[in-house]
Amino acid sequence: MRAIRFEKTGGPGVLALVEIETPQPGPGQVLVRHEAIGLNFIEIYQRSGLYPLPLPARLGGEAAGRVEAVGEGVSRFRVGDRAVYASSPGSYADANVVAAERAVRIPEGIDARTAAAALLKGMTTEFLIRRLHRVEAGETILVHAAAGGVGQILVQWAKALGAVVIATVGSETKAQRVRELGADHVILYRDQDVAAEVRRITGGKGVPVAYDSVGKDTFEGTLGSLARRGLFVSYGNASGPPPPIVAARLMAAGSLFFTRPTMGDYQTSTEELDASAGALFEMIASGKVKVEIGQTFPLADARRAHEALESRSTIGASLLIP
Repeated sequence: MRAIRFEKTGGPGVLALVEIETPQPGPGQVLVRHEAIGLNFIEIYQRSGLYPLPLPARLGGEAAGRVEAVGEGVSRFRVGDRAVYASSPGSYADANVVAAERAVRIPEGIDARTAAAALLKGMTTEFLIRRLHRVEAGETILVHAAAGGVGQILVQWAKALGAVVIATVGSETKAQRVRELGADHVILYRDQDVAAEVRRITGGKGVPVAYDSVGKDTFEGTLGSLARRGLFVSYGNASGPPPPIVAARLMAAGSLFFTRPTMGDYQTSTEELDASAGALFEMIASGKVKVEIGQTFPLADARRAHEALESRSTIGASLLIP
C-alpha cells in the first residue's frame, strides 16, 4: 500500500510517498481501508519538529473508511463496517491498523468524507465548549481562526447553544464565511486591534472565555480581551508558539485563567470517546453544524496540502483522498 513518510524534519519537501506492506491487525485491532483522510495542523508541528516524533515517521491520525479485517478479540466492529478514528498514528496511507476501542462507527446519513473532516475537529470543539468550559446561552465568547476547520464548527455549535460569538479571521473572504455561519461580530485580526474591538463590542467588560488556536500572533490580543476571571484557552500554534506565561500578568489582568488542553486528556476512555463522537454526530445530523470541506488533495500530493495548510489559505476542513 502507499503511505506518506518523512525521514527528517523540515518543510513540506521532506514528505515522501512510499510503498509499504499492508499491515494486519493484531489482537484488539482493526484494519481500516481509507476513503478519506483528515488533515490537521498538528501534523505541521510534527513534520517541522515542533512536536518531535521518532524518525522515520508516518504522519496523520484521522481517517474514515471500511473495516477490512479484524483482530482477535474484537467485538466492537465487523468486516464491512464503516469506521472513523482520530487518534491513531499513520493515517496518511491507503489503510491503517488502529485499536478497535479508539475508532467509532460512522452513523447512517453521514458519509466518509464528512466523518474524516469532522471527527477530530468536532470532538475538539465538543470538549472545548461542553467540558473544559461549558458555554451558556447569552454568554459572549471569542473564537480565533473562525474560518478554519475547528473554528467553523465552534462558531456553529456555540450559536446553537445560544452564545454571542465574536470571531476573528485573516481576510474579508473568510469574514463573509463566518458571518454566514452565524458569527455575531467579526474582527480582521491583521488589520484591527482585537482587544480594543472586543472591549468595544462588550461595553468594556471583555469576554469570559477566548479560544485561541493561532498562538504567537494573537496572544496579546487574546489576553487583553478577557473579562475579570476570564479563561484563555490556547489550543494551537498556527503562527508559532505563544510566549511563556508570567503568572503575575494573569493576576494583574484580572485574576485570569490560562490552559493549554489536549483532546487526549478529555478522552481517557472508550466511553468518553463514544460520548464525544455521539454528541458531534448528533449536531451534524440535526443540521445545527455543517462541515465544510474546503479543499481536497490526492494522497500523493501531501506536500501541496501541507503548503496550503501552513500558508493559512485554506477554508474549512482539508482532506487527503487515497
